[in-house]
Amino acid sequence: MKTDRSKKLYERACQLMPGGVNSPVRAFRSVGRSPLFIDHAEGSRIIDADGNIFIDYVCSWGPDILGHGCPAVIRAVQERLAHGLTFGACHEGEILLAEKIRDHFPSMELIRLVSSGTEAVMSAVRAARGYTGRDFIVKFEGCYHGHSDGLLVKGGSGLLTGALPGSAGVPSGYTEATLLARYNDLSSVEELFARCGSRIACVIVEPCAANMGVVPPKKGFLEGLRSITEKHGALLIFDEVITGFRLSIGGAQQLYGVKPDLTTLGKIVGGGMPLAAYGGRREIMETVAPLGSVYQAGTLSGNPIATAAGAAAISELEKRPELYTELEIKTAKLEDAALSAGLNVNRAGSLMTVFFTNKKVTDYSSATACDTEAYSRYFGYLLENGIYTAPSQFEAMFVSAAHTEEEIEQTCQLIKAYK
Repeated sequence: MKTDRSKKLYERACQLMPGGVNSPVRAFRSVGRSPLFIDHAEGSRIIDADGNIFIDYVCSWGPDILGHGCPAVIRAVQERLAHGLTFGACHEGEILLAEKIRDHFPSMELIRLVSSGTEAVMSAVRAARGYTGRDFIVKFEGCYHGHSDGLLVKGGSGLLTGALPGSAGVPSGYTEATLLARYNDLSSVEELFARCGSRIACVIVEPCAANMGVVPPKKGFLEGLRSITEKHGALLIFDEVITGFRLSIGGAQQLYGVKPDLTTLGKIVGGGMPLAAYGGRREIMETVAPLGSVYQAGTLSGNPIATAAGAAAISELEKRPELYTELEIKTAKLEDAALSAGLNVNRAGSLMTVFFTNKKVTDYSSATACDTEAYSRYFGYLLENGIYTAPSQFEAMFVSAAHTEEEIEQTCQLIKAYK
């Protein structure tokens, strides 16, 4: 596999950007390689600057559930482009998208559109604090909620450092009100509420963790969080930036049957464009300006191009209710192939991670015990054979509607042959 063009582009990028990238995991450092520069993509495939073609199981880290360049989404964007890129003003497209979101996430009675998952989570936490009048928040080790200062505490994804706080440049004061619990461990949450329950504004959780690799919730875990927060007058926030419209058209909350007070969405909801959303119970969201005193704003929030893409993507999902069953079947085949090769696998719907550890991965501690060098070898093996997966042990594998049966079978055979 030739990568001369990508290497030259990376050399140029390193002169202009920190590490040559605009998001850390793209640098391929955790797998000991130079990054690939992607030229274009179509369906289930991406093509890099050197012309190498890969079956893509990153799918832009989740948004491309319909595959790259879904014709209906592209048409919607092209049609909207003719009317202007941005207004910084109200337009009908943001209403249409919000209506679609509420149709499938009825817990989101009022919705605010923003531009990124980080922004959505930051704003939801602020709304929770404003509504409750409390300062403390509870998050879980290994769950990543974007890079806002107060949440960079034992985050997953590109962090996984274990430092407190998890990034330089974050004053300790920003994380003093962030309490850490263990994912899938209700007793750790109960201990925090026993100590300072009257000061806790909210519990924020990935209802199915996907930023320390895929770690599904144990039976009763989400229900327990709902019970604990209700008992103490705190809010429950589901970070569904990854799981929203992915695990089902109504996200993890529909799949697992647990209703949060606030929800954050991203990735699929923007159809591949920079768009995210947060929302929840009406009385909570009515604290957000201009109705209330919780301030949040954004020049590009509800961007007309992004809302058109998001609405078109959701419309396609609505037309294909069988899609989620198809994705489940495809990903289960990949899971079976990995298990037959003796690999350790976690899967939830069309999200999957192969872990290089002999123990079941159920939380941050068991995830960080993985052999990352072994994962690097696995990643390189697949890449050299035309399969593009996450360049990090602590990310998910995403399956899309565009992956054909032949491509799934080809991938399965490669996984089974891995030594």
